[in-house]
Amino acid sequence: MKTTRTLASVTALSMLTACAVEVPTYSPEKDLAHLWVKNSADYEALTRQVYGVAQRDLERFVADTSWSAMPGQTDAENLPPAVILDIDETVINNVDFQVVFERPFTDRQLEMWDRQHIARPVPGVVEFITAAREAGVTAFFLTNRPCEQYPDEDSACPQKQTVIDGIRELGIPVEPEFVSLALEQPGWQGEKVVRRQHIARDYRIIMLVGDDFADFVPCARNSFYPPCTEPATRASRAADVQKYEQYWGNGWYILPGPMHGSWTSVR
Repeated sequence: MKTTRTLASVTALSMLTACAVEVPTYSPEKDLAHLWVKNSADYEALTRQVYGVAQRDLERFVADTSWSAMPGQTDAENLPPAVILDIDETVINNVDFQVVFERPFTDRQLEMWDRQHIARPVPGVVEFITAAREAGVTAFFLTNRPCEQYPDEDSACPQKQTVIDGIRELGIPVEPEFVSLALEQPGWQGEKVVRRQHIARDYRIIMLVGDDFADFVPCARNSFYPPCTEPATRASRAADVQKYEQYWGNGWYILPGPMHGSWTSVR
């Protein structure tokens, strides 16, 4: 009997060991957040859910000319409607880069990767942009990828064309005036509210879409730039969730962003 039990135990242990090989394990180079975005059906279901809700809301917000998703925007009834989207992990899915790049991260690493690979969309974004444009809504794309001149290149901002090419590779036509990078103009630093306000001069902002809290809430980063005067904290961000409660899922549409973001540096 003992021999039989021992054999059964060894067999069971061998089967468990074999199965364990297939289970992803955590490491800084390939953590569960990256594997979840890359492999799970849950991630695609969530991004399609977010974009599906936003798409259903388009007609309502276009028709209601008193509506703005930009706190403080007034007298915008006669302005054309627009949506503002973040780019990385909102429009372009960079999970394949996130899985393989060598740390520490640099913007040039992502730049070179993008030049060598065809961009992949975040599920649901192409359908949403198509529907928005068919409804007469202009789409603006904002990224905090910085304009940087490389010693071996002539362009003052080669990153902009790379970003534009990536969006177009998704099947989303876009012109340069609808894409903005950090440092592209004086005052355009890491605080996106400056560029959102710039767009709001000429458009009624009916939606914001992003994967990071700072794509919606001003002054939500640990590293702060004008008009912000102090770093955000976990407590201040938690308070802002409540402060802007009326917008979540109602003009503000936040996608899952577990791989990186402003949340990783606040204390």
